[in-house]
Amino acid sequence: MIDYEILLLLDPDLAEEPQAEVITRVRELIEKGGGSFTRHDVWGKRKLAYEIDKKADGNYHLLLFSARPQTLDEVSRVLKIDDNVMRHLATRRPEGSPAGPLPVAVPMSHDAVVDDLAEEDED
Repeated sequence: MIDYEILLLLDPDLAEEPQAEVITRVRELIEKGGGSFTRHDVWGKRKLAYEIDKKADGNYHLLLFSARPQTLDEVSRVLKIDDNVMRHLATRRPEGSPAGPLPVAVPMSHDAVVDDLAEEDED
């Protein structure tokens, strides 16, 4: 089994129920192919860099799972023909990559950076 992740971009006009149906269909395909579904992160509605089919927003979903390459091919085939899916991208997760989200560091203020640089100059 290989670890994969798929980032789905769904139609922003979809209600929650049709979105859940797309996720459920993908999960069933993965499990039917002998894989295991690890996690589903809902990123929510976000502004697109450019319009797709005259839509400026999209609903993002990140799916993490383990499957055989043939199963991934079938999942991609089904997502391509689903009208509710605007775009999708499947990638292989590197070995040893965390299954959970990574914490984001709080950016330092400009003054703190200047103070740190001044202290380094004194040494």
